[in-house]
Amino acid sequence: MNQRRRHLILFARAPRLGVGKSRLARDIGRLQAWRFYRGTLQTMIRRLQPGPWTLTIAVAAQDDGTHPAFAGLPVLVQPRGDLGARMSGVLRHMPPGPAIIIGTDIPGIQPCHIHQAFHKLGTNDAIFGPADDGGYWLVGLARRRPVPYAFMRNVPWSTPDALTATLATLPAEMCVGFLDPLSDVDDGASYAAYLKEGRRAR
Repeated sequence: MNQRRRHLILFARAPRLGVGKSRLARDIGRLQAWRFYRGTLQTMIRRLQPGPWTLTIAVAAQDDGTHPAFAGLPVLVQPRGDLGARMSGVLRHMPPGPAIIIGTDIPGIQPCHIHQAFHKLGTNDAIFGPADDGGYWLVGLARRRPVPYAFMRNVPWSTPDALTATLATLPAEMCVGFLDPLSDVDDGASYAAYLKEGRRAR
């Protein structure tokens, strides 16, 4: 697989106080939620940018693209629509080559996970990294064929059925691979578990 044609896309907002992470902010406060998001974003960019792929930041708003956090990185603005329309739209319009999307609420993502995902796309049409809440922390397509028209349409986001519903939007003949589950941090309980896991790791 041509490494220069591998696309890793990070869906992100600019780290601004009071913007995004609303559920987490309700539980732990806006300032602490902002600190967590800013630190996680910085760590993910530093950790993943050097890999054998092109890291692109997909921002939610045009103004986000000029934030210093994204300096020196390719930036694109997500298309309009719900999360499915935005992700499938980005996958549809990236330059040729396998493409993977991740978010910023999975602090445990390591380069080894991305290497494994691109490796699996060598023998699969689509790849998913399941999350503990029924969603997924990674989605990728080999893009050896056009992105299916119905891909990610009418998915009940932020529910335990998100992954199952997304799989149902893929044609039956497409081969799908899976990575190991990872935990996201989007509320006070998951944030407390993240801190506890960090203390154990030390």
